[in-house]
Amino acid sequence: MNVLVTGGAGFIGSAVVRHLLRDTDAVIIDVDKLTYAGNLDSLAEVADHPRHRFVQADICDAAEMASVFAEHHPSLVMHLAAESHVDRSIDGPSAFITTNILGTYSLLEAARAYWSRLPDDERAGFRFHHVSTDEVYGSLGETGSFSEESPYRPNSPYSASKASSDHLVRAWHHTYGLPVVTSNCSNNYGPFQFPEKLIPLCILKGLRGESIPVYGRGDNIRDWLYVEDHARALEIVMRRGHPGETYNIGGHNEKTNLEVVRAICDTLDDLSPEARIGRRTGLIVFVPDRPGHDRRYAIDASKARRRLGWTPQETFDSGLRRTVEWYLENRAWWERVLDGRYRCERLGLGVN
Repeated sequence: MNVLVTGGAGFIGSAVVRHLLRDTDAVIIDVDKLTYAGNLDSLAEVADHPRHRFVQADICDAAEMASVFAEHHPSLVMHLAAESHVDRSIDGPSAFITTNILGTYSLLEAARAYWSRLPDDERAGFRFHHVSTDEVYGSLGETGSFSEESPYRPNSPYSASKASSDHLVRAWHHTYGLPVVTSNCSNNYGPFQFPEKLIPLCILKGLRGESIPVYGRGDNIRDWLYVEDHARALEIVMRRGHPGETYNIGGHNEKTNLEVVRAICDTLDDLSPEARIGRRTGLIVFVPDRPGHDRRYAIDASKARRRLGWTPQETFDSGLRRTVEWYLENRAWWERVLDGRYRCERLGLGVN
């Protein structure tokens, strides 16, 4: 089984690659452009694995994608390559339109051309798995959860670009017959996450005794999913998902942003106390909210449980502790990340 993984040097993509190499016998063709969020250090433990093939390439490059399909002959595609940070999409939406929409189109066309030439038995087994987000559904009120039937109401340039890519994938299935499956996940966290996202940003600021910013009043709610649970889910969707179907993947862990930040502070105080810093909850500062900040997300993952047999293994508390421990034990990884242009500065104010 040859599996083409796009975005395989990113946060979720690298977790998928590590999982597939550790727990399956698949050969992985790992395609990544290596933008700021793509990091080969995240693949260090599998870099020399005999079933790992890394290709540095841009999914927007149609000729290069055609070449990857022709050379590596994948039977399954897991499409994770995307620009993914809402704050960056506010400051610079162009990259999100290019990668998430035009890149998905380019990859779909390369996959369709390749799939159409396969022998009948290989055509029947081929799958294109598109990995997306719950943010395409917009914002929830105080109650309810997103299901696979929820209407699309994206509110940020990021979520609008992912909604567009979801619609393209659906159209390529219904128009051309390309066998696709789509998954929409809740907020991921865990090892190797680029520190522009809430949890690693707060961990690193807490370790260094810096102010920890919380948007608005900190009462926006997200449903948190440990990345290794998500990687398992994606493999199951890829193998067992029915063509044309969508599966929501969530961790059943609704928390306000302030609850998350306080839990990070308490965990750091427990695992890495610093007398000069004191209680890290004292580092929390409230800052102006993100423009158009969605109020609440929550995923109903019952379809994945009923039809695919997937449930998360980590609670939020156990996953967060594992995450904080990882950042404490892997200082060299995040210090190399911070050696680049990113310095944990505030993004998403709409100022170019």
